[in-house]
Amino acid sequence: MKRSEINGLITKAKEFYSKHHFSLPKWAFWEPEDWKGTGDSEVVRNLLGWDLTDYGKGDFDKLGLILFTIRNGNLKAGDAKPYAEKIMILREGQICPMHFHWSKREDIINRAGGNLIIKLYGSDENEAMSDKPLDVSVDGFIRTVEPGGEIVLEPGESICLEPGMYHSFYCEKGAGDVMVGEVSAVNDDNSDNRFHEPLPRFPEVEEDEAPIHLLVNDYTKYI
Repeated sequence: MKRSEINGLITKAKEFYSKHHFSLPKWAFWEPEDWKGTGDSEVVRNLLGWDLTDYGKGDFDKLGLILFTIRNGNLKAGDAKPYAEKIMILREGQICPMHFHWSKREDIINRAGGNLIIKLYGSDENEAMSDKPLDVSVDGFIRTVEPGGEIVLEPGESICLEPGMYHSFYCEKGAGDVMVGEVSAVNDDNSDNRFHEPLPRFPEVEEDEAPIHLLVNDYTKYI
């Protein structure tokens, strides 16, 4: 992805969060030079902050996601914090691709906007999609879903995704973009994503202009 495209998307994301009265921490608005001397902070160590991906396909409008990690632990660094929180923006027409997590259990929450559709499969011992129904908790009530079945989350509703549960999500057509919350166990995007179709989690960035804000995968370069 070009840095100019990333900068534009982050600018629009800030406007979207503001429109829906979701306040980001002050360091979300720092410029690159503001990060000097912060390398030993929890923010940098645990990869909090802006995160944006097109999964290496180069078509963000169809396959992509904007994320902001608000809090996270770090098991490798011995951090005792056992939880994480993200706020994401899924645009109408985009898909977050089919994947599961080996370790992470997560609640996905429709915080605002349109309706969010979650498509689900179980997984078998070979990590293939299962052809068996699965039980899933939606706002604390168990539903049985057929393989490939969909759950529609309206604003305020949530779903609990267990480790090994394949899921993809997208916006209901015509209902608008969705602000998606995630509350989970510690998040590790470097080693805990099992995409059904192998995909890179972080994009290659073409530096055609300077970043307005750093992405989490910029920290090692700039700090």
